[in-house]
Amino acid sequence: MTAPATIQIPRFRGDVIVPGHDGYDDARAVWNGTVDRRPRLIARCSGTADVAAAVRFARDHDLEIAVRGGGHNVAGTAVCDDGIVIDLSAMRAVWVDPVGRTARVQGGALWGDVDHETQAHGLATTGGIIGHTGVAGLTLGGGIGFLMRKHGLTVDNLVEAEVVTADGSIVRASTDEDPDLFWALRGGGGNFGVVTSFRFALHPLGPTVMAGPVFWAADDTADVLRFYRDFAAEAPDELGSVVRLGTIPPLTDIPEDLHWRPAIAVACCYTGAVEDGERAIRALRRLGTPLVDLLAPTPYVAHQGALDDTVLHGWHYYWKSTNLTGLADDAIAVIADHAYTATSPRSYAAIFHMGGAVARVPHNATAYTGRDASHNIIIDAVWLPDEAGEHAAAETAWARRFLQALHPHRADSVYINFLDADDDTSRIREAYGGHTYQRLAEIKAKYDPNNTFHHNKNIRPS
Repeated sequence: MTAPATIQIPRFRGDVIVPGHDGYDDARAVWNGTVDRRPRLIARCSGTADVAAAVRFARDHDLEIAVRGGGHNVAGTAVCDDGIVIDLSAMRAVWVDPVGRTARVQGGALWGDVDHETQAHGLATTGGIIGHTGVAGLTLGGGIGFLMRKHGLTVDNLVEAEVVTADGSIVRASTDEDPDLFWALRGGGGNFGVVTSFRFALHPLGPTVMAGPVFWAADDTADVLRFYRDFAAEAPDELGSVVRLGTIPPLTDIPEDLHWRPAIAVACCYTGAVEDGERAIRALRRLGTPLVDLLAPTPYVAHQGALDDTVLHGWHYYWKSTNLTGLADDAIAVIADHAYTATSPRSYAAIFHMGGAVARVPHNATAYTGRDASHNIIIDAVWLPDEAGEHAAAETAWARRFLQALHPHRADSVYINFLDADDDTSRIREAYGGHTYQRLAEIKAKYDPNNTFHHNKNIRPS
């Protein structure tokens, strides 16, 4: 067998992986197993200098660029065909300053890495609800999670970012340095450069929190959602919650006879004292007759990773999403009618309770929009790779029907991180609105006038 050709990137110390090399197929695989792209080379970087070298190499050789952080984006933009993948997956270090209450996080880190290191000091910041979500992608799109109502979105906790720009320069963006770039990074996605490290503000939390889900039978969905609407509206900022509608996942803490049963769950995480959390969720636990109640004092790290095995790497995913104007009775009826009609038992919908600190940040403070939304809903079609013939068409059709049925209840915004590969440019503009999109396009023209970084939810330079 002929050995694969080697490619030398000047001033690059990481690994260069090309077709034919051992590990090439693993290196090009991302979380969403429907994505099957074959880059010309994968530059697995060891640090910021490698990222800058890879960007300059791509520019000099007119190569399409994709940037991989955690590789968790459902649209699969972390990998491209016949171009270069600038791969940060080996850059996962997290450095915590417990006195200053900040953490510096490399661009390839996962949220499980951040929670592991920060919780050693009893600190945390708003991250995703799945531990193997990438820090970079979630942050650059906004960052919603259980702590957001108390501490704001992930971007509201971003203090500084180190960025490699389209010409290979290394800049540090903050409110004092390149403030226009810093504004754009907080919600504008990966359009403006490769972020090689983030510095986040941290907050005291845990290590034990009152957290977990309560499940009810699917037949109780309308009653649970009507109760939840009022419960969430009156909830303190310390109480973050997510509703999940689908089947009960086969987790070890759940009785086996309940596995895969259609059900609605409300998962909570209280950021204050456990005893205060117990009082805050008391009415929820007393609602109806739950199938199982897993709300309990729990290590925050364990809570954050509890759902990791329900959305594994390599499964097939298709998403639709929108912000909601509220949970009116008509909207609840639509959700109850559609949530359980998927053909795959792994498909589900999730509703995130927004508001609190998210809504108190001025609208023009960051590029993230949608601060007025009361809830966000994501419709996740999921099936196994060997079930594509059985489920793929049916599940994608289910997600589209569900979103269409919600049209009368949609707000004028959508969360950019929840857009799928087939969401067109109109939905990207929907995510930002006209004024914010125009400002982003102007900043794009300043830092990336040739649209070098376009393998993303792209904002074209004005």
